[in-house]
Amino acid sequence: MNALDMPQLLALAAAIGWASGVRLYLVVLLTGLAGYFGWVPLPSGLQLLAHPVVIAASGFMVFIEFFADKIPGLDSLWDVVHTAIRIPAGAALAASVFGADHGAMAIVAALVGGGFAATAHAAKATTRAAINTSPEPFSNVGASLVEDSMVPAGLWLAVAHPLVFLVLFVLVLVLSVWLIRKSWRFLKALFTRVARIFSGRPDPGVTPAFQLKKNPPGDTPNV
Repeated sequence: MNALDMPQLLALAAAIGWASGVRLYLVVLLTGLAGYFGWVPLPSGLQLLAHPVVIAASGFMVFIEFFADKIPGLDSLWDVVHTAIRIPAGAALAASVFGADHGAMAIVAALVGGGFAATAHAAKATTRAAINTSPEPFSNVGASLVEDSMVPAGLWLAVAHPLVFLVLFVLVLVLSVWLIRKSWRFLKALFTRVARIFSGRPDPGVTPAFQLKKNPPGDTPNV
């Protein structure tokens, strides 16, 4: 099996860094399985992930995270705890794509991969916190399942079609920044509302973070 070329390495480093901010343990498990079964010729810096002990440990954590991430409230607590884990791990894994043989590229990959992991984690954490303000649990589970599917799809696309992945990745980054801004504004308004209620001032309410636009009463759409 041929070694990965430079476009594949760049795409893989970006994918691993970003995906680590969403599902770190799933990234480790899938990368390890790909190397263990010979699906992908892992760079030397990532070959340790194919060790059976690492695969078993990451598989156990994937099992725990799969359920923890689908329980409203617990998922946000899980995100808070993993703020100090996902970002440095994403930077380290991205750097490992290039390893010691490409020292300068490894440093760049660590910096950029850590930034991608931070962006993905922030988008995930703020969006899920906003979704958790809804009383129904289905949107939470749906968002979690989307995240579950995006990680393996992104990793596969980075290796199989790196140029396509890089184009889609730019769009995902733009969407992530938009989600962070939208969710943070909503959460800030929610915190202000809670403080207003406890201070005894009138409660003006808060606009939902994500909603479909509706026509005003009496306003009929043009045909």
